[in-house]
Amino acid sequence: MSVSSKTAPLPLAGVSQFFSRPKVVVLLATLCCLLWGSSYPAIKNGYALFHIAQGDIPGKLVFAGYRFVMAGMVLLAIAAASGKAVFGMSSRTMARLSLLGLTQTAIQYVFFYIGLAYTTGVRGSILNATTTFFSVLLAHFIFHNDRITPRKALGCIVGFAGVLVVNFGQGLLDFEFTLLGEGFIVIAAFVLSAASIYGKRLSQGMDVMVMTGWQLGIGGVFLLIAGYAAGGTLSGFTVVSTSLLAYLAVLSSAAFCIWSLLLKYNPVGTVSVFNFLVPVFGSALSALFLDESILEWKNLLALLLVCSGIWLVTRVVTKKPAA
Repeated sequence: MSVSSKTAPLPLAGVSQFFSRPKVVVLLATLCCLLWGSSYPAIKNGYALFHIAQGDIPGKLVFAGYRFVMAGMVLLAIAAASGKAVFGMSSRTMARLSLLGLTQTAIQYVFFYIGLAYTTGVRGSILNATTTFFSVLLAHFIFHNDRITPRKALGCIVGFAGVLVVNFGQGLLDFEFTLLGEGFIVIAAFVLSAASIYGKRLSQGMDVMVMTGWQLGIGGVFLLIAGYAAGGTLSGFTVVSTSLLAYLAVLSSAAFCIWSLLLKYNPVGTVSVFNFLVPVFGSALSALFLDESILEWKNLLALLLVCSGIWLVTRVVTKKPAA
């Protein structure tokens, strides 16, 4: 046996070591949050490029449907190229995937896409971060080993306080909140939290990438059917608008693949704590590309409170060994 064959590391060991490096975790987790944060200004710019009016709900559904059908196809193609079993599932499994696609993608994004049309990108990115806090509350009642601790309770209180702050008007006694805008964003966050718990159970028996690819694709088909049935269309296809639509699809696929690899080779708490960066990037990029204001006191305070809340509920406290 040659010296090189003795010292050559196993491919899987090399992959594990690479994705476990602290610098790699920081860079890739930040990249995922940057991609997710960029979806807020990208969607609102998509409305303008595809000539989708604020009240054109069917058009928004068609727009969202194309995005998630494309994203699902990209993920399934990657899974198939990786040697994963993409087809040949039982009717029962497909029924469960259809239910997950209907809830986690279709219903959730009906509320999200409509809500984002009636509020700013800065507000939308901050309000949508309530997904983390809803997940903590729901997990307390569903999973016996995931109870709310004092630290998690404090994080939820701080986070929801940020949601209240961002809806203040010019004065402390003014409260700006609309059902179609901020309300639908919060509803979307709750639906995502509930559907994610169902997806977590479903993922125990199948590959996560395959599951997500199918649920995105199926959810996208639901959105397309609903949008076209209601009279929606999607016009204004140009190089710029089509590139933006492709970017929205790819960012969903790329961020998921990278995030899944990080979760596979690192403790969940080490990765999930970076979630606080999503509203940060979402707010900053909305201010940059949509010419929205992020420097108002309420936006800055709300962002600080929400990010602090996410950090509190997701960080892992390691116990020191007894002397």
